[in-house]
Amino acid sequence: MSVILCTAGYDHTIRFWEALSGICSRTIQHPDSQVNRLCITPDKRYLAAAGHNNVKLYDIKSTNPNPVMTFEGHTNNITGVAFHCEGKWMVTSSEDGTVKVWDTRTGSLQRNYAHKAPVNDVVIHPNQGELISGDRAGIVRVWDLGESVCTHQLIPEDDVAVHSVSVASDGSLLCAGNKKGNVYIWRMIQEAEVTRIVPICTFQAHKDYLTRVLLSPDVKHLATCSADHTAKVWNLDLDFPPAKTAIAAAARSKVKSPSAAEVKPASPSSAGSESQSNSMQLERGKADSIPFHLLNGTQPANNVEPPPSFPVQPDGPPMDPNTGTLFLETTLANHQRWVWDCAFSADSAYLVTVSSDHYARLWELASGQIIRQYSGHHRGAVCVALNDYSEPR
Repeated sequence: MSVILCTAGYDHTIRFWEALSGICSRTIQHPDSQVNRLCITPDKRYLAAAGHNNVKLYDIKSTNPNPVMTFEGHTNNITGVAFHCEGKWMVTSSEDGTVKVWDTRTGSLQRNYAHKAPVNDVVIHPNQGELISGDRAGIVRVWDLGESVCTHQLIPEDDVAVHSVSVASDGSLLCAGNKKGNVYIWRMIQEAEVTRIVPICTFQAHKDYLTRVLLSPDVKHLATCSADHTAKVWNLDLDFPPAKTAIAAAARSKVKSPSAAEVKPASPSSAGSESQSNSMQLERGKADSIPFHLLNGTQPANNVEPPPSFPVQPDGPPMDPNTGTLFLETTLANHQRWVWDCAFSADSAYLVTVSSDHYARLWELASGQIIRQYSGHHRGAVCVALNDYSEPR
């Protein structure tokens, strides 16, 4: 049981798999509803299955088909679930517009945070003191558990639903993916007892509905899943050889043939705007509740697309000069329908994906090849959980 791999979805079953052989070793019935999300406790003892309006906790090492605990209190689909590092509490998000924190020992509700819109995802910061959630109104919120307040409100795009959020294992980065297929990345900086959040880059990962963003355990890769039948893996590593080569080539090309705009002397007005831009940059850490297009000091006119204002920072991940995106490492393209969810292996070398085509697939990222295909669901598989860590996280 060193590797726990399970999937679930719309056929009302939860399936446990032998990761290497592809054999389904156990099936649990979930008759109440479809299963929206799965999460394994860090000690690999329990599996949480989030359904329509409750979360059921199953004993992984037992053959008991019934849940050992059920968490009741949400009034609509539960969209996200995550555990405290020692399993003492669990957080859930729901389309009922709330984020709830539960005591896993008693099943009691400990915190209840209200969004003004359905909440699509929630994750726990590695410091175990903050939660990050994203909602259908397009807002990412950071919650301080100690003070029980919302400390940051980020609005990547006005009224564009945030479907998924992910935080780096070292707490350095926060990612959000939205309905348009766009990904936003912020740097999270811990200063004394305050977390400062600075936008560092954005790009379009998919031209269709984005379902999941997930940072790898080593924080060198970002996986995205989409309605376009693909999952993609993007590079975040400054030492990624193709990135270094492409950026160096672009720099040489720029030196050889500067554009007229680049050699034209700066006018007083442009110098002033640069000064204003730098001033605004200094204030970014204090302006987390302001829509990003307002951080440039401009209010867009009605029906006018706001100017690009989510800057690429020099300390951010390498950006492909040819595409304006992160460097694409591999596209996982053998799915026949929507790709809903994914999970990295502990060493960040493998990714498991699940799709509406009923299959789960294990991919080797270095080659982009399918290593195993897990067949057994007879309706769409929409969630996956994997824990192959050698010790509790």
